[in-house]
Parts: sequence; C-alpha cells; structure tokens
Amino acid sequence: MKVNQGKINSNEKEITYTHIENGSPAVCFMFSGAGYTYEKPLFYYSTMIMLQTQYDVVHVHYSYDQDIFKHPLVDITKVIVNDINPVITEVLQNHEYQETVFLGKSLGTIPIINGIMKSERFMNSKMILLTPLLKFDSIFEGLLSSHHSVHIIIGEKDHHYIPGKIQMIETKTNISMDKVSYANHSLDSEPLNTSRSITMLKGVMKRMEEFLKI
Repeated sequence: MKVNQGKINSNEKEITYTHIENGSPAVCFMFSGAGYTYEKPLFYYSTMIMLQTQYDVVHVHYSYDQDIFKHPLVDITKVIVNDINPVITEVLQNHEYQETVFLGKSLGTIPIINGIMKSERFMNSKMILLTPLLKFDSIFEGLLSSHHSVHIIIGEKDHHYIPGKIQMIETKTNISMDKVSYANHSLDSEPLNTSRSITMLKGVMKRMEEFLKI
C-alpha cells in the first residue's frame, strides 16, 4: 500500500489531497464535512472499509469556516466543486480506474449531489451520502431526480432528518436508506452513550460494505 500526498494550485488556491493506493482498479473520492475531518470515526472506518473492499482512496483536503453557510447554496456548490474537480481530474488522468465511488459527509454531500451527480461522466458511479443536508430544497430535489446508485446514512436525531422528505426519498428504488435510531448529525448517540455509539457505527459500516458489494 502506498500513501501519496498531492497538491494542486487552482483558482489562486492550493488544494491538497491524500491518495491511498492498493493497486486497485477502483477508487473512492471522499469529501469531509465543515468540521468533520478524515481522522474522525466515520471517515477513519469508511476508509478502512474501502481498502478492505479493494478500493483506492482519495481524501480531498479543503477548509471552510462556518460563514460559508451564510451564502446561497448555489454559491457554496460552485466554491467546493471548483476546489475538488482539479483533484478528481488529476487522479483519473494519472490512473486507469475502471470504477469510481464518491463519499461525502454533510457539507461534503453538496458537491456530490449538486455537482458530480449531474455529470454524465459519473452516471455509473456509486454515491455514499453521510448525513446529507436535506433542509436545503435543492439537495432534496437533486436526490429525487437522481438515477445513480445511492446509499444514504442519516440519524433520526439529526436536524436534517425531515420525515416527509425521508419518506419521499425512500420511494426511490435506486436509493438505499440507513436510518440510525438515536443518532445525531455526527451519527453519535443522543443522549450521549459511548457503547451505543460504537454499536451504531459498527452497523453503519456493515451496511455500507453490503452496499459496495451490490
């Protein structure tokens, strides 16, 4: 296994990424949340699942403060897509991958749903969405119009868990939904319970692995 650090200068900004190579014909691009980064449990174990399932992994390192949410979603999407696209392009130009998977958490689901899923290039890619921001109508509508193979993981205590929207998304045959009882936006137990949080994480990873093997 090789771990390479990459760097791209784009739009007067430097974006770095970590490329973990297994020698696999498939790759998973990961996009972190605003404050939920790659060393935290969901990404740490998602990365392990990907490597175990014979995927290479790319962690894209970007950084935005909470003020980004003061802007319209279309502007947020443009900023993040402009940051991640050069990384995706560079990695795919330098490696002959036959399959791509995209995994994002919270803020990181925005460029997947409003950017990547609208590109014909990735029509056959699988999408894994951890705690998508369903309060935004364009995120919800993007999921309803999607024809991709999508796996959504969301906690029932998440402030983006909106029962009416969840029910409509569940009617989509191309989308599998992992609704986690007692889980908040970090997919931790609410009220706080360490043992339950670990058990919930184990279940989330098991169902993610099953989705990848479909």
